[in-house]
Amino acid sequence: MGMHMTFRWYGPGHDNIPLSHIRQIPGITGVVATLMDKQAGEVWPEDEIQAMKKQVEDAGLRMEVIESVNVHEDIKLGGGRRDEYIENYITTIRRLAKAGVKVICYNFMPVFDWIRSDLAKPLADGSTVLAYDGDRIEAADPLRLVESFAKESGGFSLPGWEPERLKELTSLFDQYRHLDADMLFDNLGYFLRAIVPVCEETGVRMAIHPDDPPWPIYGLPRIVTGEKNLERLLALVDSPANSLTLCTGSLGSNPDNDMPAILRKFSGMGRIAFAHIRNIKIERKGLFHESSHLSSDGSLDMYEVVKALYDTGFDGYVRPDHGRMIWDENGRPGYGLYDRALGIAYLNGLWEAIEKADRN
Repeated sequence: MGMHMTFRWYGPGHDNIPLSHIRQIPGITGVVATLMDKQAGEVWPEDEIQAMKKQVEDAGLRMEVIESVNVHEDIKLGGGRRDEYIENYITTIRRLAKAGVKVICYNFMPVFDWIRSDLAKPLADGSTVLAYDGDRIEAADPLRLVESFAKESGGFSLPGWEPERLKELTSLFDQYRHLDADMLFDNLGYFLRAIVPVCEETGVRMAIHPDDPPWPIYGLPRIVTGEKNLERLLALVDSPANSLTLCTGSLGSNPDNDMPAILRKFSGMGRIAFAHIRNIKIERKGLFHESSHLSSDGSLDMYEVVKALYDTGFDGYVRPDHGRMIWDENGRPGYGLYDRALGIAYLNGLWEAIEKADRN
């Protein structure tokens, strides 16, 4: 039983943090990797997967979790080419399984992945963080938001905001006008019923990431938003291969979501394959910014979050999620080395203290 601590790494040529630096973080076991240049619907080449695996293992790390095998919009929309894109997805699952991957983290958010109003909000301590102001988001033209993200990202690509995918933004909004939450659930069910048998055969667990933030944006439906909808999506295909990436910062940005209770429930069911643990500071519903992992810096109790996992016998993968940009680091917003390394030390310290207190 334990937390298998990992660190998100954006793959060959796309991450300015060397694997050798990640390897030096105490308690680290592996990286959560991706092929950043692959578009939604594209089959991941086996030679590139194997080359990335070798690079990770040569650094003394493991590559057992993958993120950002993005789901094509045709699958979410129930479009005419969805079966073709599902077959491509299945091919990628098989190739990742062959490379020893055990968990694939994905999302089912229409058009946008995570969304923020500010990529570098300054805090009183001089650090900068990702921030969300719902009023500013809804007042902003989505096209202008995409342009501002491109300018503010410091030259780094942002997962879920790939320009190739978003250049058809107007068309995508038009296609989603007819789609409501129930229809999106139906399309998720269609996708899962096609891929879960392959996952069961190959030993891969699909772990859906919550919507970030967990409410509709620009009128687009969002369905991975809280306890009842998590129950509903797990019931679509009742298999351990249909599991969750439980992100405390995403679900926790809605104060109606009791994160320790949600973690206890779904971890106790054995349906959390992966956990993203981070803290946020909520000013009010719809207005929040990200913070250090320390409980007192945010609105979430990290002790109770980690204890919920420990008490329910969690034995899965964990990573610190978004961190502050500190110590003049230049990096992808939310994904610097230093504050995420501090987060790992903090989370490992909480787990050790809880474990030893339980033994005594």
